[in-house]
Amino acid sequence: MYQVRFVYWNLLGETNMSFGGLSINKTTLIFGIFIFFVELSYQGLRTTVLASPSAVVLMYHRFGEGEYPSTNTTVEQLDGHIKELLSGQYKILPVPEIVERLLDGEALPSKTIGITIDDAYRSVYEVAWPKFKAANLPITIFVSTAHIDSSSRRHMSWGQLRDLAEQGVTIGHHTVSHLHMIAASRELIDKELTEAYSRFEEELGFRPRVFSYPYGEASLAIIKQIRDFGFDAAFGQHSGAIGNKSDRFYLPRFSMNESYGGLDRFRLVINALPLPLTDVTPVDPLLGAELQTPNPPPMGFTMAEHYKNLEKLACFLSHAGRAEIERLGHSRFEVRTSQPFPKGRTRLNCTLPGPDRRWHWYGRQFYRP
Repeated sequence: MYQVRFVYWNLLGETNMSFGGLSINKTTLIFGIFIFFVELSYQGLRTTVLASPSAVVLMYHRFGEGEYPSTNTTVEQLDGHIKELLSGQYKILPVPEIVERLLDGEALPSKTIGITIDDAYRSVYEVAWPKFKAANLPITIFVSTAHIDSSSRRHMSWGQLRDLAEQGVTIGHHTVSHLHMIAASRELIDKELTEAYSRFEEELGFRPRVFSYPYGEASLAIIKQIRDFGFDAAFGQHSGAIGNKSDRFYLPRFSMNESYGGLDRFRLVINALPLPLTDVTPVDPLLGAELQTPNPPPMGFTMAEHYKNLEKLACFLSHAGRAEIERLGHSRFEVRTSQPFPKGRTRLNCTLPGPDRRWHWYGRQFYRP
């Protein structure tokens, strides 16, 4: 502020100033200086606005394999997704960079997106990668090594994976056999993690640093096992945006397939914002891991941040539809349903309207043995 006043007062005494033989009107010069400082202020504000403590990660499986609609994305859907991602509204970054920057407290560009693909199907190499590469979009592929070792025509070969890795594609760990970890012993999980590491080192020359839970199934014990194994981050299959308070070893992703890959839904999810919560119950996504867990389990959470429109909070269960919400005090909410959870996987999604027609989104996946 001192420098601005200094320049201004030294100009007051002169109608015209001379710089290198060029005569400049005092008013013109003052106006130019004013615009310069306004631009600096705008750039500072713009930097603040564009920085965001959140990101959205997408999950794909197959491409152009119409006989598997629950895990397939059509070529037309993929083309639409890529066109939207290239519209200039989004910043697509490699998933390891997103994890490192966001969860280490560094802000990301607004509407940062990551792209992941599970299971290393051959259609990724033949159909999707040429399109992602042409669009300069980084991807991460999570690989179960037994699928590659089997020489299955449905999956990629090690040679194709080497080719992708050499082109900058991130390769992630997905166990040996696409293991149902939730039903496996700790010893079997350790065995699969170690054996897959060995195959990656033998064929690709490195150990993957990121992990994806097959089927998105996990428990607190399994999450701890993955963390202790030395991974940088791990992903489930529950919906939601990633925030700087997210558990880096059970991060959410939005699943894409024929039913949930339409352009309207795609735009909805890639614009999602985190919904930070605390004191979430049940604590363990494995139902029954906590003693005497009833069915349905008591579900609840406390808002970690202040929102003005909490009356618009809505929660949905995959087996029961929209659930009843009971508000306790200002920021505590309990989710009620009379319908017992079926065996296997059940998903909970809670949403709250956010700014600019965006939605705060929180998801969980439970497993009942």
